Amino acid sequence: MKNELSRAMASADVKVRYDTQCKRVLSQKEILARILARTVKEFAGMSVEEIIPCIEGTPEIAVVSIDPGKTNQKRVLHMEEEKRIAGLANEDKVADEGEIYYDIRFYVHIPNEEGHIRMIVNLEAQKSYYPGYEIVTRGIFYDARMISAQLGTEFEHSKYDDMKKVYSIWVCMQAPKKIGNAISEYSIKKQDIISGLPDRPESYDKLSVVIIALNETMETNDELLGMLNTLFSEQKTYLEKKKELEEIYQMRMDNELGKEMNLMCNLSDLVIERGIEQGIEQGIESGIEQKSHNLAQMMIREAEPTDKIMRYTGYSLEKIKEIAQEMGKVWPLA
Repeated sequence: MKNELSRAMASADVKVRYDTQCKRVLSQKEILARILARTVKEFAGMSVEEIIPCIEGTPEIAVVSIDPGKTNQKRVLHMEEEKRIAGLANEDKVADEGEIYYDIRFYVHIPNEEGHIRMIVNLEAQKSYYPGYEIVTRGIFYDARMISAQLGTEFEHSKYDDMKKVYSIWVCMQAPKKIGNAISEYSIKKQDIISGLPDRPESYDKLSVVIIALNETMETNDELLGMLNTLFSEQKTYLEKKKELEEIYQMRMDNELGKEMNLMCNLSDLVIERGIEQGIEQGIESGIEQKSHNLAQMMIREAEPTDKIMRYTGYSLEKIKEIAQEMGKVWPLA
């Protein structure tokens, strides 16, 4: 039977793989485009089909460090580690102690009269709505890091107007009922104390934090919230999710998105199974321990020989002395 450490390690391994797979699902452009359409004002009025080509290249998953001086240095990994960090189905995420990485980061360009504008977007998947700090505060920090890291890459000293706007979007699952399904944006706004300064939003509208709160137990009429609740539901099976996403949200599931979601659902089932398995094993061990303890107490009351008690219970001499003292028996036993 596995010991407590091996069980914990096995469960942690599955959870890490599941978390990484969730990020892979979120990084699919069809999902990203729907999130951008609903939360990024620069994409207002554009369809999902129009937004997808605006997402540049392949979104980076957990390879860009948030730490100062490292944001512009992508993770250099060996081939096997690269597979693991990408979260392939049979691998887990590499854990770099002491460093934090953006869950997902990518560039987008939005067509305008002058050609296009370019922005940097960070998307984070947050399992707990109360992680021990305000999510918006962490989002501001992530935005600030994405802005400061642009010096020397997106703009040079004194050319601050070349700075790219940044978005940090947080998908928070299991939001409490008092919050329910909700979306909020936090951004810089101009407020006149004494009027007179011209208002040029493009000069200061450089960062936004968006929080998407999900609660699948509560109904919502919002298409994005409904889609995300279905996608990350802990109550629906893969087939139920697939059907809803296809029929209600008109999403194709015979492509890469469908494959990634299937893998995510399989890992979710495995997390649950491991949890049940761990609970059963702990229950069995607890029951065996209680029986041994009861047997030791009975044999102490009957003043059985110490070596016999040790043989029948598997307890050490010190453990038997401890139980005897708890029972108020004088040692050595009469």
